[in-house]
Amino acid sequence: MMSFLDRLFEKQARNVAQTSSRRGMLKKLGGALVGATAVPLLPVARADNHGGPQKPVEQGSDTDCDYWRYCAIDGFLCSCCGGSANTCPPGTEMSPVTWIGTCHNPADGRNYVISYNDCCGKSTCGACLCQRDEGDRPPYRPDKTNDINWCLGTASAAYHCSTAVVVGVAFEE
Repeated sequence: MMSFLDRLFEKQARNVAQTSSRRGMLKKLGGALVGATAVPLLPVARADNHGGPQKPVEQGSDTDCDYWRYCAIDGFLCSCCGGSANTCPPGTEMSPVTWIGTCHNPADGRNYVISYNDCCGKSTCGACLCQRDEGDRPPYRPDKTNDINWCLGTASAAYHCSTAVVVGVAFEE
């Protein structure tokens, strides 16, 4: 067995030596080193953390239609249907397609970008219906309208409820 491995490695080493040059090897090694130093320069989304993640100060009830996150919601609140403002109830699937809004949090005085995700896969929840249309646009601006069934890209197109996930702090104007 050992002589077989010796012959195999010798054959591979001779093959590499015959088909490549030292200059070619140095060229590849130099390219790899230059490429590795350029990796930190690639565009990457970096949060402005100044001492930690910027999470909103939560105040109020997420089962109340007047809750600050729900400024552009249209549908049944998942927090009343077995989920939360951030999560879908068991047995449902969060749609990857969303509409967005910018809501003012009175507790900390900041504006936050909110992603409204529909939870799909069960029949309509029927509890805590909210229709707040702050910033709503006509359907030809689908990213800003809440009048569409957003259960696209899920196993079932059956709408159940809506979440309001904080994406981050909005840019100041």
